[in-house]
Amino acid sequence: MERRRKSLAQIFLYVDMIRARGIILSEQMKRKLLVSLVGIIVLIPIGLYSRQVSWLPDEVGDALWAMMVFCFWRIILVKKGLPFVALISLIHSYLVEFSQLIRWPWLMSFRGTFIGHMMFGQGFLWIDLLAYLIGISLIYWVFHAIEQRWG
Repeated sequence: MERRRKSLAQIFLYVDMIRARGIILSEQMKRKLLVSLVGIIVLIPIGLYSRQVSWLPDEVGDALWAMMVFCFWRIILVKKGLPFVALISLIHSYLVEFSQLIRWPWLMSFRGTFIGHMMFGQGFLWIDLLAYLIGISLIYWVFHAIEQRWG
């Protein structure tokens, strides 16, 4: 419980830092940022855990990764509409997947690290493109429902 309070305190500190720089955020924008940050905080451990569960297909982790990408872009593009965020997220995910066809030694070396593997993956698979589409579609509808409820 204490750890959760710390995480929320860090989120509110981030919002206060933005306000201190003269960037005024409406209550609606604050909620969008908060939901996106919570989404990232929740999706990362679930995605990592999904790779440890043998009966789950790898594509579940790929869909969760794409959902996290959506949350990331929602923070960056908080003033844009959800369809635009979904499109940018899908393009981002597809570019990362197609970049796996590139075999530059330094890039392959980076992909061999844990963080490089989590960010850029290891090998190109067509099925991953479908997993990204499904993941982004799901998170789009979740965000759409949340934002409709909050106005």
